[in-house]
Amino acid sequence: HEVGAVDTLIDLCGAALASGLYNCRLAPSRATISKTCMTPALNKALPDIEANATGGVKFTPQAFLGKTVVLYFYPKDNTPGCTTEAMQFRDRCKDFVKAGALVLGVSRDNMASHEKFKANLELPFELIADTEEKLCHMFGVVKNKIMYGKKVKGIERSTFLIDAGGTLRGEWRGIKVAGHVDEVLKAVKLLKKAA
Repeated sequence: HEVGAVDTLIDLCGAALASGLYNCRLAPSRATISKTCMTPALNKALPDIEANATGGVKFTPQAFLGKTVVLYFYPKDNTPGCTTEAMQFRDRCKDFVKAGALVLGVSRDNMASHEKFKANLELPFELIADTEEKLCHMFGVVKNKIMYGKKVKGIERSTFLIDAGGTLRGEWRGIKVAGHVDEVLKAVKLLKKAA
């Protein structure tokens, strides 16, 4: 049944791309794990990295072995789109847990901002404070944008699906908030089914 579930996962990604709503890639095969790459690639293990999150949590790929991880990058705490996305992940968090996944949010905001954002929205998951942009650069989500006629660095809203073995299995880049959380949850369920 693993092949059928993986085919469904690929079909799901294809449908998302065809709809024009998402830019997603999902990896169908179990490739050899390589610890030498610096940038995450589909079907490859995440490189070693460490980042601090709310709740005193330290994010490292090794710390979450055995758990499927949904790592979503967003531009800034307390902005309309980011608040909506966080609330949608919050509202479906029990479904992610039931499917065997853990959700982690990432932005360049500091820990104090994250703690306040998390408390205000009653988020049941942790937020990684990537103030030095190490994770953002590693995952390639820092992009140049034009705001009010000025060129600025910003975070491209993106989500990454990491399996229980620490291997990157899916990515969605440049996404729109509407419907995205449901799409990621479908992929998590299919990944669990394929395991």
